[in-house]
Amino acid sequence: MAEKKSKLVEIKTKPTNASVEDFINAVPDEQKRKDSFVLLEIMKKATKEDPKLWSNSIIGFGNKRYKSPATGREVDWLLIGFAPRKANLSLHLTIDIKKHADALEKLGKHKTGVGCLYINKLEDVDLKVLKGMIETSLKNK
Repeated sequence: MAEKKSKLVEIKTKPTNASVEDFINAVPDEQKRKDSFVLLEIMKKATKEDPKLWSNSIIGFGNKRYKSPATGREVDWLLIGFAPRKANLSLHLTIDIKKHADALEKLGKHKTGVGCLYINKLEDVDLKVLKGMIETSLKNK
């Protein structure tokens, strides 16, 4: 059986030159704005990278080429990041959030998606556990 050839796919979500601070300051919800600045500092310190605004909605740190095991397609993506959404804060820590199962049990109030962690506000979670998850994500990249 022939090995699937890797093909880089152009995706809509890309880094921009827009100001991350301006983006956060425009978040209407005051709590989300405050939490976003806290997450910004935590992720900046963990990655030692400057944040980039990806497609005007996700604050991302670093770059990674991700290859889909199912299709062999490759995309350029952020190492870690977050997005202050209307409903919650969406954290992009890994492609498979289930790899953090032990930490998730200790984290506090949250929801998960395939590759995202959703929290309403930082006071709902244990920041030490969250920082540990961020560091673990970076080690596994």
